[in-house]
Amino acid sequence: MKQYTVTGMSCAACQTRVEKAVGAVEGVTSCSVSLLTNSMGVEGSADPNKIIKAVIDAGYGAELKSGSLGDAGGALNGDEAALEDKESPKLKKRLIASLFFLIVLMYFSMGHMMWGFPIPKWFDNNHVAMGLVQLILSAIVMIINQRFFISGFKSLLHRAPNMDTLVAMGSSVSFAWSTYVLFAMTGTQVKGDEAAVMTYMMDFYFESAAMIPALITLGKLLEARSKGKTTDALKGLMKLAPKTAVVERDGIEKTVAISEVNAGDILIVRPGESIPVDATVIEGTTAVDEAALTGESIPVDKAVGDRVFAATVNTSGFIKCEANRVGEDTTFAQIIKMVSDAAATKAPIAKIADRVSGIFVPTVVAIAFITTLIWLFVGSEPGYALARGISVLVISCPCALGLATPVAIMVGNGVGARNGILFKTASALEEAGKTQIAVLDKTGTITEGNPKVTDVIPATDVDEKELISYAVALEKKSEHPLSKAVINYADEVEALAKVKEVSDFNALPGNGLRGTLDGRDLVGGNLSFISNVVKLERDLENRVFALANEGKTPLLFALDGRFLGIIAVADTIKESSKDAVKRLEHMGIQVVMLTGDNERTAGAIAGQAGISNVIAGVLPEDKETVVRLLSNQGKVAMVGDGINDAPALTRADIGIAIGAGADVAIDAADVVLMNSDLADVPAAIYLSKKTLTNIHENLFWAFIYNIIGIPLAAGVFIKLFGLTLNPMFGAAAMSLSSFCVVSNALRLNFVKPRSVKAYGKKANISKALVLDDIRKAIKKGNENMKKTIYVEGMMCGHCEARVKKALEAVKGVNSAEVSHEAGTAVVELSAEVSEEVLKKTVEDADYTVKVIES
Repeated sequence: MKQYTVTGMSCAACQTRVEKAVGAVEGVTSCSVSLLTNSMGVEGSADPNKIIKAVIDAGYGAELKSGSLGDAGGALNGDEAALEDKESPKLKKRLIASLFFLIVLMYFSMGHMMWGFPIPKWFDNNHVAMGLVQLILSAIVMIINQRFFISGFKSLLHRAPNMDTLVAMGSSVSFAWSTYVLFAMTGTQVKGDEAAVMTYMMDFYFESAAMIPALITLGKLLEARSKGKTTDALKGLMKLAPKTAVVERDGIEKTVAISEVNAGDILIVRPGESIPVDATVIEGTTAVDEAALTGESIPVDKAVGDRVFAATVNTSGFIKCEANRVGEDTTFAQIIKMVSDAAATKAPIAKIADRVSGIFVPTVVAIAFITTLIWLFVGSEPGYALARGISVLVISCPCALGLATPVAIMVGNGVGARNGILFKTASALEEAGKTQIAVLDKTGTITEGNPKVTDVIPATDVDEKELISYAVALEKKSEHPLSKAVINYADEVEALAKVKEVSDFNALPGNGLRGTLDGRDLVGGNLSFISNVVKLERDLENRVFALANEGKTPLLFALDGRFLGIIAVADTIKESSKDAVKRLEHMGIQVVMLTGDNERTAGAIAGQAGISNVIAGVLPEDKETVVRLLSNQGKVAMVGDGINDAPALTRADIGIAIGAGADVAIDAADVVLMNSDLADVPAAIYLSKKTLTNIHENLFWAFIYNIIGIPLAAGVFIKLFGLTLNPMFGAAAMSLSSFCVVSNALRLNFVKPRSVKAYGKKANISKALVLDDIRKAIKKGNENMKKTIYVEGMMCGHCEARVKKALEAVKGVNSAEVSHEAGTAVVELSAEVSEEVLKKTVEDADYTVKVIES
């Protein structure tokens, strides 16, 4: 997404016009304009110069934001400057000047006429002079606020009237009518008709002509200050970005600008200093305050080999680090980019206000014109009829509609960022609160993701150290958490020195690992996989089941058809998981645990976490299928942290990634939890609900204000209730409407996302989840991933091994069970493999394929 700064916008109608103009540019796939931050996000291949030209042709200004967000050397500072409140100082000066002349005007027009305030003697009975003074003073106020008139009439000429058009028309009509009355008065004064002169005096609306732009300026000032507070979170983040770093080059410490830090540089960070970029500790120990990233104020201990992140603070020890990610690649820069991009996007609910805003101003102008004609038609004085039409113009406020959604989104995003909850888009912030089903990956999400070996059970003819050495030979080729647990245990018992090298290594997702050791077939994995390789005794299977019932994951190993033993690994659940599940349930959300573990192990972990809905034995590629099927029963949020969770995160209505997980998972998600804490899932959903409620409140008040205000200004309620509206009060109401909407959004700053209750009365759940059909569909899908190959030419066990090895070397083949007696090879697939590939593989091994059956 490319971001632009847009100037000259004054209301939601301007925003709609810019979006329409840019959306028509060839190559633009999406365009989102933010009235709140005067920014525009554009996606697509369109030339930036053409986009800028489209904005200018629409009557506004635009420029491409310099640098990318995250270029800590300059762009962050530049974007911080772009968020500075530049409007308030200008508006303040305009308001002060306007009020000075307005007070003098009101003294003459109302103070003297209504309350008899003293004025110079030469004004006595000189009503024309009084009118001239009012004309001059109101003209001065209008000139001070000329921006409304320039923008308003310019937009009218472009056939895209905006809020400024309403203000300009209301004030100009008041001034023009009053000027006409003043000239008419001169004739009656020459004739000496004092009664007619006094009548004309009462038809002056010079004070309205001046009061309208002055009050709108006051409202704009209040609105600008309130809008400035909505971006406080983003500005606060940007201020935390380090500006310099101390690097060690050629043995000399040197302070350089952050933009000059390169990956691989050695950084010196002393106590109290901010860590400049993402890096790895290579010397020293310390505790780091990571509140800027996670919202948690408790420092995290760091030692050699640990990662540290930009904008976090070294609280105690002296450390040296090696820079890993610099500039816009740092985690901190990515956070700022996420928050900024979210502000530049639109929530689906905003489309309602956008549609209304697109026709709002022309409709109001038409209503004002019709109102004036109707009052003239029923016999009202021209001045009274004009006052009704002017009141309609100045009380109508499209800004309140345009700001209702983006201000709440910006504040909600800021609250989330302060608490380590990052919503990538405005849509994600809105949709998260509608979650009905939360699907939780087990490893690394519910559990710590750092499993440890709990039991080592060698076969009767195998030594424990021998079992471990074979297991490590296979597991050290894998990045799986269970593999790391085995390797760590081997290190503890000093068995790593005996490990040999495995060749032809192949990871079989959802099943296990396979390789060749000294020309022999070495395999390791779950019970169902190993059962296809070696015949297991019933007692041994019962032992495996018993371990699984304890919440442990049994890993079985075999060498050339000889069973070696079992290594059981357990992953403990996170302290916050059980409480997080309770919080979700008390919000009326159904929780489902999704895991590749067998049903017994999955059931044990689910029991500890308090989860009753479990789908176990799911292959990585089936997670996406489960989420898709669950989405038929409600809006699904998928929570995961691994690469294999990415498809499911993308498929879900809302993808939530645990921050410590894989980059692929984070990229695929809509929401990122920097704390890697499951408790932040209900917190994110709760914050979304609160934000959505705030948006509804804002839209209600914006709509109800106009629905009541426009008829009141038009005089609809005069006969019914005797209620009418002076144009000046209409302008005051218009000036405060946007301020009230923004102020209501600022209340979100008081929301504490983690305060959602885990106890008390549960929210009602309309219906139970139907999981049996999903389990059957997954099981059937897995069965369909088997193919039987009928082979001619196999004569002995050697032939079986040859065909087996050839097939299992094919990418996508989990395992192959070959029988020379039956003349078959049954292959289990983890991905689609064409029959042509399977046939060629067997025939390349010098055997003949008769037929392949699915």
